[in-house]
Amino acid sequence: MRYLPDIDVKNKKVLVRVDFNVPLEDGVVRDDTRIRSSLKTIDYLQKQGAKVILCSHLGKPKGEKNLKFSLKPVAQRLGELLDKEVKFCPDCIGEIAQSMVKELKSGEVLLLENLRFYPGEQQNDLDFAKELAKLADIYINDAFGVAHRAHASVVGVTKAVKECGAGFLLQKEIEYLSKALKQPKRPFVAIFGGAKVSTKLGILNAFLKKVDKIIVGGAMANTFLSAKGYKLGASLVEVDLLETAREILNKAKKKNVAFYLPVDFICGPGPEEKVGKGVCPFLEIPENEMALDIGPATSILYAEALKDAKTVVWNGPMGAFENPAFSQGSLNLVEDISRVDGLTIVGGGDTDALIHKAGVVEKLSFVSTGGGSFLKFMEGNELPALLALKECEQKKGERK
Repeated sequence: MRYLPDIDVKNKKVLVRVDFNVPLEDGVVRDDTRIRSSLKTIDYLQKQGAKVILCSHLGKPKGEKNLKFSLKPVAQRLGELLDKEVKFCPDCIGEIAQSMVKELKSGEVLLLENLRFYPGEQQNDLDFAKELAKLADIYINDAFGVAHRAHASVVGVTKAVKECGAGFLLQKEIEYLSKALKQPKRPFVAIFGGAKVSTKLGILNAFLKKVDKIIVGGAMANTFLSAKGYKLGASLVEVDLLETAREILNKAKKKNVAFYLPVDFICGPGPEEKVGKGVCPFLEIPENEMALDIGPATSILYAEALKDAKTVVWNGPMGAFENPAFSQGSLNLVEDISRVDGLTIVGGGDTDALIHKAGVVEKLSFVSTGGGSFLKFMEGNELPALLALKECEQKKGERK
C-alpha cells in the first residue's frame, strides 16, 4: 500500500476516513483524543493545498438519521484544534454533499455527517460506497479504530476511487505494532486484562508462540484461577471456558512461557460499591463477594515481572477501574509499564482511557487508537482496511 507522502494531493479532493467516534455530553465533545490523533494528516493535507473531506461514524444510530449522534459538535471541536473554520455538511452523500465539496477551496476542511445514518455503511453496500467516492479524487484511510470492519467507508470505497493510501496515524499504527510482532527485544511481556477470556482467545494463543511472559488480570483472571480448581466466591467466571483456560495454561507450561495470575484481590459485593471490602488472598474470597481489582501483593509481583522487560504489549484493565474504589491495581500497572526501559505498546479503548487518566502517555512508546483492530492485528490477522488499500494499489498498477 502507499502512504500519504507518496501521493500527489495538491488541489485534489481528498476523502479521509477518520475515527471521530468520540464521547459527547450535552452536545459537547468530552474527550478529543481521537480527533487529535488525525490532526497530523489533516494539517499535512491543508498545507499541500488539498480540499479535505472528512468522514466518520459516531455511536450506533442503526442506519437511521438520529441527531443525537450528529458529528456537528465534532466539527466545532476540530475547528478549535486547527484554529480554522471546519465546514459541516448535514449529509454524507447526495446533492448537498456534492455541492459543498464543489465549493471547497484548496486547504479548506469539510466534515460530513455520520456515515452510519445510512444502513449501507455497515453493510459495505457498493452503491453507498460509490456515492462516497463521487466526492473525491483520492481516498485516504486514517482510522485504525475501524480497520477491522468491512464497511463501505473502509473497504467498498477503495473499489470505486482511482487512488488510495494510508494516513499518518494508520501508518504509525502499522509500523509500531509490526515492530512488536516481527523483531521484539526480549524479554517480551504481554499483559491482558478485561472481563472475558472469550474476547482474548485469539491473541492469547497467538502470543503464546511469541512472548516470554504473560500477565493476566481483570475478571478474565478469575476463569484461569477457577480452571486451576480455586473458588472465586461470587466473581465473574466463564464456566464454559474452563477447559480452554486449562489448555492455554498447559501450552504456556510446554513453551516455557511464565504465566502470571493474581495472588490477592480487592473484593466487594459488586463493582458499584463506593468502597472495597478489603484485600482478599486468592484462596480466601468470601462466597458472597467478588474479586474487583488486583491486590497490593499482585501489584508487587507484576512489577517484578516487568523489571527486565524490553518489549511490553498491554490490552485490558486489571479490574473495574471506572470505579475509583477498584482502580488502584490498574493505575499501579500503568506506572510500572511507564518505567520499562524498552518498547511499550498499549491498545484498547479501556486501556487507552486508563493511560490518559494516569497522565503517562508521554512515557510510553505508543498508545494504539484501536480496540478490536488492535487485537486482530496482534493476532496476526489481515485487517480488511489494509487488504483493501493493498488491492486498490494493485489495481492501479494493473491499469498502468
